[in-house]
Amino acid sequence: MLGKGATVAKSLLVTRIGELVTNVGPDGCPGFAALPESALVIEDDRVAWTGPASRAPAADTVVDAGGRAVLPGFVDSHAHLVFAGERGGEFAARMAGSPYSAGGIRSTVAATRGASDTVLRGQLRRLAAEMLRQGTTTFECKSGYGLTVADEARSVALAAEVTPEVTYLGAHVVPSEFSGSADAYVSLACGPMLDACAPHSRWVDVFCERGAFSADQARAVLRAGVARGLTPRVHANQLGPGPGVSVAVEMGAASADHCTFLSDADVDALASSSPAVPPGGGREASPGGGGYRGTVATLLPGAEFGTRQPYPDARRLLDAGAVVALATDCNPGSSYTSSMAFCIALAVRDMRMTTAEAVWSATAGGALALRRGDVGWLGPGARADLVMLDAPSHAYLAYRPGVPLIRAVWQSGRRIPRSYVE
Repeated sequence: MLGKGATVAKSLLVTRIGELVTNVGPDGCPGFAALPESALVIEDDRVAWTGPASRAPAADTVVDAGGRAVLPGFVDSHAHLVFAGERGGEFAARMAGSPYSAGGIRSTVAATRGASDTVLRGQLRRLAAEMLRQGTTTFECKSGYGLTVADEARSVALAAEVTPEVTYLGAHVVPSEFSGSADAYVSLACGPMLDACAPHSRWVDVFCERGAFSADQARAVLRAGVARGLTPRVHANQLGPGPGVSVAVEMGAASADHCTFLSDADVDALASSSPAVPPGGGREASPGGGGYRGTVATLLPGAEFGTRQPYPDARRLLDAGAVVALATDCNPGSSYTSSMAFCIALAVRDMRMTTAEAVWSATAGGALALRRGDVGWLGPGARADLVMLDAPSHAYLAYRPGVPLIRAVWQSGRRIPRSYVE
């Protein structure tokens, strides 16, 4: 979604960049890479050139970065933005010692069912704008707070107004009216509900967890989604050890999300599913993720912050060779943050990631989790989504936590007005 009043130039040179994070190595293969004293040229909605500032070509318009860092727009591959109501009291209770469970989702379901389209659309667009101001230029959005055919269908239709990355999550939890009849609800989620939601969705997701859906129920939902042309994603291993990761890998899911409690077999499965370089390598395979078919471990540190659960061990996954993404899990219950910068800081401080790994996971890693080849990197052919920091290095996103460092944002070559970013 482009910011109101955004402008575009035919060609634009951003020069005197102190550090340009490209996520493309000298060999053209994906991986964290940063160029000092650099420049970048945008033509229409694409990056046309990157290289040393001293060799930059001419352009219609010039922006002087003044030594600031420029990096790809953040790619948030896990968010729940279609909802009504709030759960601040629940958060306060958890901080006072109450345990977290998935049951709180049902209070949001009740509020969402009772809200008008106008209310839901307004909340969704407010959060989408909040993300963009903070440098998130691509995001995924799930349903999952309606849990009736009509409410899930309107949730995905609303989400499709602001992002192409729409996920059908009818199998979020079993709603109260199906208490004791989980299999009957799964049949609904695999049948009429899916039929109503598939035309607006790219992905199908399921919460495979105690208190939600079993491995067999999850497989049924994912297979039904695949039969309708959707690609699987899985909420996996958030609340404790379980089958979620193994189901995700077995079903060829693009991502297994949360991954808080992992066995050695889970780690091995994720690593084995995730070749280090997308097939073919180089730009044709797209450092941003086009053509990639592994299962990405998407970690959501905002949820651990908001629930006082242990943080996922990103170091363990990375050392095993798994591909890791970072996302906000923005939702009203467990992780009410839209800030990818905050999640980067948490990943560095509490998940044993380096600053380079965390920034890569929040950009290129998110693109891999969405199997997108046009975003998450900056090089010729990439979509011109970029963020300029009021800082000389990507490391400042963790080095100065909580400080608003976003100086400028471009989305598809359009600079978002400062009145929108600030």
